[in-house]
Amino acid sequence: MKIRKNDTVLVIVGKDKGKKGKVRQALPKKDMIMVEGVNMVKRHSRARGVARQAGIIELEAPLHISNVMLICSKCNKPTRVGYSFLADGKKARICRSCDEVID
Repeated sequence: MKIRKNDTVLVIVGKDKGKKGKVRQALPKKDMIMVEGVNMVKRHSRARGVARQAGIIELEAPLHISNVMLICSKCNKPTRVGYSFLADGKKARICRSCDEVID
């Protein structure tokens, strides 16, 4: 999975197209991610004693990884992600447009 937690992404498809947000959680087994303030859905919740109040709550739903693009921190553009090996032998993510290391 080329997008990780705390990356900034741009939504490229769907009802939230054009919105930017920070990845809160990555779900690699499902190829999904949770992005702050994006793909908000309303859920009806039942009261659970004193802990939770009943009503309609808004929360973030997961997005498929193919619907977002990573925003490079160096060139500040949405980009595809590639991999490269550094001089010390470590594998690192690179920006395909400016060839800078993302990590």
